[in-house]
Amino acid sequence: MGVSADEFYDESRIAIIPMGLCYPGRLPTGGDAPPRPECAPLWRERLLAQMPDLRLTLLVGTYAQTHVLGPGKMTERVMGFRDHLPTFFPLPHPSWRSRHWATKNPWFGADVLPVLRSTVRDAFA
Repeated sequence: MGVSADEFYDESRIAIIPMGLCYPGRLPTGGDAPPRPECAPLWRERLLAQMPDLRLTLLVGTYAQTHVLGPGKMTERVMGFRDHLPTFFPLPHPSWRSRHWATKNPWFGADVLPVLRSTVRDAFA
């Protein structure tokens, strides 16, 4: 994102909000289960209403992207990130599983990350 640790952890500037404020449990194959479908509709809009000065929302991972943007494929959304600016910026989830995705999609580091850093800096202005 191109921000310092102090900026990242300044809760007056950055909010990290999961898609479900309730733990979904673990999958039998490992990793967390998908967000429970009843959670985001119960709390998300009320929580966002408490942040009227939002300038940019990073939609990190498929679940966040689907909830906000509707059905679609993550790679296509990330490739078309400009279609969602200046309000939303779709990104892959930074889990260990995404390393394989990043290796298969080298354009992400070359084309998307520089614009992400610039967009975040602009949102901080």
